[in-house]
Amino acid sequence: MGQVEVHALRGVSFQVQRGEMLAIMGPSGSGKSTLMNIIGCLDRPTSGSYRLEGMEISALNDNRLAEIRSRKIGFVFQIFNLLSRTSAVANVELPLLYSGAPHRRKRALEMLERVGLSARAHHHPSELSGGEQQRVAIARALANNPSIILADEPTGNLDSRAGQEVMALFDQLNRDEGITLVIVTHERDIARHCQRSVQLRDGRIVGDESSPQGGTASGPQGMPE
Repeated sequence: MGQVEVHALRGVSFQVQRGEMLAIMGPSGSGKSTLMNIIGCLDRPTSGSYRLEGMEISALNDNRLAEIRSRKIGFVFQIFNLLSRTSAVANVELPLLYSGAPHRRKRALEMLERVGLSARAHHHPSELSGGEQQRVAIARALANNPSIILADEPTGNLDSRAGQEVMALFDQLNRDEGITLVIVTHERDIARHCQRSVQLRDGRIVGDESSPQGGTASGPQGMPE
């Protein structure tokens, strides 16, 4: 910020286990977004180490980071980021197109069926409810079979019922398929769905707690993401 150096994160150290569902919480300015950007290979830390499935990420160039984002990370945002003039199935196809995957339409339709939207595949976003649009975004995040899904305030633009439906879908994906999920949220009701909650304040971790109410992932444990 001009001549002022701001440390968005300082001394942060933790692991996400394969198959875990983790919440990252904290007030505005606590470093949540910076941490999410580093985990998602959108930013590089100025020092320290970040490993994804045993691969050192922090020193990779932009092209390699883009490749890892495309193949290993699925993103779900508060604002759904769907192309408005494109059908649901075409939106889900986008990451498959970028990665050069074969049989893109078949895979995209399978992903929409996975989130319960196969009947809405050819509808445009304006013809879908907010909850349905977020489920399309989740299908898109799943398209390349990523190692980890990062969700940034995924229920922030939804009413309470649609938000609960989205969280029930996340619960199912984690519990039944062992998908690793990291969810940034300020809502404790959302964090309660997770097995673990990491709290940030002023760029530092001030809490790291297991939740007795969180679901139990079925994926193999002990492998840090």
